Amino acid sequence: MRPDDWHLTEDVHDFLARAGDFLCSRPVMHNTPLTTLEKLRTRGADAYGAEATVFGRLESGGEVRAIFYRLPTQRLTLTTLSPEQADTLAARLAGLGHSFSGVTADHGTATAFAGAWQRRTGAAPVRDWRGRLHRLGTLTPPRPHPEGQGRVLGEQDQEHLMRWCREFAADVGEAVSLDAASWAGTRFAEKRYTFWETPGGMPVSMAGVNPLVGGQVRVDPVYTPAHLRGCGYAGAVTVEVSRAALAAGAKEVVLFTNPANATSNALYQRLGYVPVADFTGYTFSYDAPEAD
Repeated sequence: MRPDDWHLTEDVHDFLARAGDFLCSRPVMHNTPLTTLEKLRTRGADAYGAEATVFGRLESGGEVRAIFYRLPTQRLTLTTLSPEQADTLAARLAGLGHSFSGVTADHGTATAFAGAWQRRTGAAPVRDWRGRLHRLGTLTPPRPHPEGQGRVLGEQDQEHLMRWCREFAADVGEAVSLDAASWAGTRFAEKRYTFWETPGGMPVSMAGVNPLVGGQVRVDPVYTPAHLRGCGYAGAVTVEVSRAALAAGAKEVVLFTNPANATSNALYQRLGYVPVADFTGYTFSYDAPEAD
């Protein structure tokens, strides 16, 4: 494996023409790249900011083996790499003078690349995110099932939706501005949202889903206000959007949880979601003496 087996481009259409089949070959593990790249393909190169996104693919034997991309945030996203592949990528990117604010990937890949990047640049990796990927097996409605029903949101619900997305972001520690002016540029836009409502029509929980891409749909976010938790609403709305995704043609329905949140992990597993892999994010500190 050589560093120049990695091929870089800023053309999303050329990149997808060459790497699209590889991404679709593992829709569960590749759910985030599939969704992100579809947004760039449909909305244009500036969908995530004015600076160009950089894409890379690892080819050997005439086949794509792995990919990466770097959005204007300067954060690197990787598909699964062996330690050797992570090392050759770090060598290639360091040799080209690239700089990154961090990396996100499955735990083994992120950790291998972070170590290789530190060896070449001195940037110390500090873990800033953990996620556990689940895929839907057999959908199982919660028991007991709360009264009420799901309702897909319309334009009249936008203010309520933005307020709940702000509260969700605060709960999970995301620093994001969410108002009418900034909404389109956030990760919360372009999803289909559903409220779970009581028989009286009061919204008590919500779930969003990303567009169907490569046969997969990701459920994100799921939110219930703190004073309404413990009543089964999150489970009910998750089942509602999961069933709708399957009916719309999804072959795989996935979601991420916080591995440290035993309550949510147990809930989704009762609903039929099966853990697949742990993911990790690192921020790179270019003046810290040691890795985390």
